[in-house]
Amino acid sequence: MASVDKAITFDEQVELKVRDRSKEMDVEVELEENNFDLDSFEQLDDGTLVFGAVAPPLDTTDFYQNLAEVLDDQDLGQIKNDLMGNVEADKASREDWEQTYRDGLEYLGMKYEERSQPFEGASGVMHPLLAESVTQFQAQAYNEILPSQGPVKAQVMGMATPEVEQQAARVQEFMNYQLMEVMKEYDPETDQMLFYLPLSGSAFRKVYYDQTMNRAVSKFIPSEDLIVPYGATDLRSATRVTHVVDMSMNVIRKLQQVGFYRDVDLDNGGVDLEGTDQIQEEIDDIQGIRKTYSDDDTCKVYEIHTELDIPGFEDLNMEGEETGIKLPYIVTIADNKVLSIRRNYKEGDPLKERINYFVHYKFLPGLGFYGFGLTHMIGGLSKASTSILRQLIDAGTLSNLPAGFKARGIRIRNDDQPLQPGEFRDMDAPGGSLRDAFVPLPFKEPSQTLLSLLGILVDSGRRFASIADLQIGDANQNAPVGTTVALLERGTRVMSAIHKRLHASQRVEFALLAKVFAQYLPDSYPYFTANGNQNIKALDFDDRVDVIPVSDPNTFSMSQRVMMAQEMLRTVQSNPEIHGPNGIYEAYRRMYAAMGVQNIEQLLPPPPQPQPIDPANENAGLISGLPAQAFAGQDHDAHINAHISLYGTITAQSN
Repeated sequence: MASVDKAITFDEQVELKVRDRSKEMDVEVELEENNFDLDSFEQLDDGTLVFGAVAPPLDTTDFYQNLAEVLDDQDLGQIKNDLMGNVEADKASREDWEQTYRDGLEYLGMKYEERSQPFEGASGVMHPLLAESVTQFQAQAYNEILPSQGPVKAQVMGMATPEVEQQAARVQEFMNYQLMEVMKEYDPETDQMLFYLPLSGSAFRKVYYDQTMNRAVSKFIPSEDLIVPYGATDLRSATRVTHVVDMSMNVIRKLQQVGFYRDVDLDNGGVDLEGTDQIQEEIDDIQGIRKTYSDDDTCKVYEIHTELDIPGFEDLNMEGEETGIKLPYIVTIADNKVLSIRRNYKEGDPLKERINYFVHYKFLPGLGFYGFGLTHMIGGLSKASTSILRQLIDAGTLSNLPAGFKARGIRIRNDDQPLQPGEFRDMDAPGGSLRDAFVPLPFKEPSQTLLSLLGILVDSGRRFASIADLQIGDANQNAPVGTTVALLERGTRVMSAIHKRLHASQRVEFALLAKVFAQYLPDSYPYFTANGNQNIKALDFDDRVDVIPVSDPNTFSMSQRVMMAQEMLRTVQSNPEIHGPNGIYEAYRRMYAAMGVQNIEQLLPPPPQPQPIDPANENAGLISGLPAQAFAGQDHDAHINAHISLYGTITAQSN
């Protein structure tokens, strides 16, 4: 427009100098088109009119956009302050749980403690009850949760057809291939998770699609890094779930460059909630490491899954009116700055239900959200056992190295050095009995009562943790099957219940992982296995196939499976006639499978199966009293005609 000189500055103001007053209406039209406020202006001395720009309307067309890019600083600051205050309160509500967890970590016995009380050189040994219990559980659960052939098994939901069975086989092979080959972190993190679980009582996994790795991820989260509000009973009912992440500054910068995070400057380190690193400090002390430098490459990031009522993005009813209902969002905060706010429900979902990314593994259910671990249940026994063990060792030390009083006039050469075996040292005695010149302190030998009490405490802890040796092998081999099974169940009841909880949680994890594959896989995805080039479709992950853990929820160890298989084999051998023609074969096959034998068919070939024969041989068999069997692909009309001819013979009629 020739009558207007316009310059838009960084603060979104416009300067207009009107040269032709007859065209003021055109100026107003241009101002309205450029979204400037006509009622707010300032006239300068030279006649320039400075108009303030009206804030552009919020863009609500992109459902998956980062809302932190379009919200103003005041709204972002309010959201950040409210959320961080709530997270701080959530953290404070579990202080007693964290304290119990930290106390239990001290009694793992993985670091020898140097003590100077009650005397210099007093024993600092820790009783290994807690460490033994944790290690035994981890060793048993690791083999069951993550077998070498893969942890996933697919089963058909509803009627099984050849097409659906092939689909289930593809899903099973692909997911096992992803978990065991592509997701390199899954195996070591599962191993680590099963060590953390009996200590803290809770462990978590987060299943999501990682933008930087460009693939699905199932990440282990220690319990101290996931915070929920007081009163939460499970992940679905929790109004707020906070994941605390120590993220590399380089990773944050990558996510900012691709537009996933808002491009703002961050200081290294970020915000640290009070007491967040106390558990980590205890873990570092157990490992014997400590932080001796400032880590300039990581930043503490708070990923908060919550519900908000954000201005400009309110929930609307059918008439377009605000309902006041809070909607699910994921808010990421670092260094007191909001990096992203994204919707956390599916586009087009009328209920706007929150999408869950977390899986909760529990050792024992506990009384609230967090589970109980061995530190909570037998931590007291471990502490008492450690105290008694130290008393016994100190008593033996003092008995073997006695101390006491000596008369002032006694002079002993090198009296500051202990006597060596076979040594006689010179001394000067003023007179009298040498025995009367020394008064030893009345140290006692290690107490048998304390030793017996220590044994009782250790046995109690082992029984609770189910790590006592099962005496099934010492039992009568001719005992009834029910007796053996009852003894087995009695000795493994606690571990079986824990394994069932692990099985249920792992099933939820695999279901979330299948949803990630269904959402992010291309229409056709090639991959390579030992069976050659394979191909999976995104449509394979539908409701027709369910993915479940390959582990058996009713058994948690190979010894338990072998014992059950042995009893089954004894039962079949006692009455083989009622178990069908292949009963003995199937019993032995299951026995070898329970023992983990590979290539069972080479050791135990399957029984021969009936084969198609010609009509003449079938007629000979019928005369001998053998049954005839039809097979697919035969000329059934020719067989029927041959059998009819046989029935017309004198031999058949006389039989």
